[in-house]
Amino acid sequence: MKNLKAQFKLIIYLFLSLSVSNVVLAKKSDKFHDAKDVSNYFSGILSTSNNQYEKSYSFLKSLNNLEDSHHIYIQYYQYSLINLNKFKDAANYTKKLQDKKLDNFESNLISTIYYLKNKDIKNASFYVQRAVNKSQPGTVQNLLSASLKNWINFEDITDLNSALNLLENIPKQFQNVKNIQKTFAYCYFDSPKTDEMFRKLTINPNVNLFRYHFFHSNYLISKKENVKTKQILNFSLNQNPRNLMLSQLKIDLEDKKISNNKFDCKNTTDVIAEIFYIISNALASQKNYVLSNYYLNFAKYLNPNFISFNTLYAENFLAIKEYEKSKFIYKEMKKKGTTYSWYAAKEIASILTEQERKKDALSILKKSFVKKKNPTLYEIFDYAEFLKNNEEYEESIKHYSRVLNLINLNDPLYGKVMDGRGVAYERTNQWDKAEIDLINSLSASPDDAYVINYLAYTWIEKGINIQKSLKMLRRANKLKPNDGYIIDSLGWALFKLKNYKEAKQYLELAVIYMDSDPVVNDHYADALWKNNKTLQARYYWNYVLKLEKTEEKLKKEIERKILFGLKS
Repeated sequence: MKNLKAQFKLIIYLFLSLSVSNVVLAKKSDKFHDAKDVSNYFSGILSTSNNQYEKSYSFLKSLNNLEDSHHIYIQYYQYSLINLNKFKDAANYTKKLQDKKLDNFESNLISTIYYLKNKDIKNASFYVQRAVNKSQPGTVQNLLSASLKNWINFEDITDLNSALNLLENIPKQFQNVKNIQKTFAYCYFDSPKTDEMFRKLTINPNVNLFRYHFFHSNYLISKKENVKTKQILNFSLNQNPRNLMLSQLKIDLEDKKISNNKFDCKNTTDVIAEIFYIISNALASQKNYVLSNYYLNFAKYLNPNFISFNTLYAENFLAIKEYEKSKFIYKEMKKKGTTYSWYAAKEIASILTEQERKKDALSILKKSFVKKKNPTLYEIFDYAEFLKNNEEYEESIKHYSRVLNLINLNDPLYGKVMDGRGVAYERTNQWDKAEIDLINSLSASPDDAYVINYLAYTWIEKGINIQKSLKMLRRANKLKPNDGYIIDSLGWALFKLKNYKEAKQYLELAVIYMDSDPVVNDHYADALWKNNKTLQARYYWNYVLKLEKTEEKLKKEIERKILFGLKS
């Protein structure tokens, strides 16, 4: 709904913009009054907003010279070119704009990166200054252009102190980015304090900078500091065992292979590529995928040998449900090492599940898992989770048990494994085992609201421990106050305890959060009936019958309720 509203606002804005410019357009060219060209204009910009870059490029490229009167056209056409990796075309287009004195921040940025990539420092310096002049103080554009200017200027600087002084022009609100660049500056100038600076950077408890353990390790490898490298990797992976870059680097070192994440802190383009990645990642966290992909493609252009960039690229497409593009990137990642291969297979399988291709999803992940000679603890756990989530309960129990044999009670995975296996036991009618596992899971993670909910709701359905379940669910609701499943369970516990008035209040709220869930709507209808709202109750029961996800067993129960109501 938000996306539709945003598109509608964009259409209105473009319509008004186009209307105001009619006089100018008439002077420039009659062709822009053609219905087809107006349609291409709107379609191109909307396609860019929807991350459909091929369509956007196709629509916009035909509107030659429209930039003379519509600056928004310039920006969106540039987005299309960069997001399609048409850097040479983008550079040529910026020349056209500059000849017309129509350059903007993006055109100067494109020129800067194009010349930098082609080692033309003189022209790169010229255009980066124009980019700085086109940016507003304190903005991301200002951060980016100032950072690029600094690193391009490093080419003519011979001492670290001068470089560090240059970095002081980075806006204060971007302190973490400044600290990262300062650390890279020590590395760039091969300072003996580089190791110390990396340690200071990554020790900050308020910011997750585990990514920079990779760059620290990479630096130590270049110095042949093998013992220190292993210490850094082991420490970081102990804290963050799912870090792809570090996991793959450790395997590559053990197997004496060259890493597919190639980075040299003495290479200006490699450092600048990382700066683009930082900005892209921040934009992705704000769900601005158009700009995130735009800046990420600069990173990929400057350092095409850094596979980690593709992880974010695939995640961005996955977030906007561009499944085929995401799958294509993951398929390429599968070739880049065992850790990336497993991660990519897992993501492809998840996409196939989302596309309701469960059989294919199970097939691809099973094949990938079987190929692994020595799967890691987390890979076994991930496989068990995937099996459980796809109703392969018996098989998942075997792998959960395998993980439990490899860990102790204090392991961070213990509570999650017990929860997963407990659910699998419950779904295979092995309640005695399931109850033990779920209770053990809560012993390890007492604040896990979802485990509390699962155990309490199952007790309620079995007609046992209902008072205890109610107390547990009130706590779960405080831990996760906006979760529809927990609110439904809480309402259902109150219903079972014949507190129909309060039950109705919670179940009504649950329906708001989960309006298409058959069970939640059925619970609410039951509560309505008990509150003498019989007409409304039958309305909701009839609604449940129309839902696609309603199981046959529930349909039969509801048909009986519609005819005879609830038994007293």
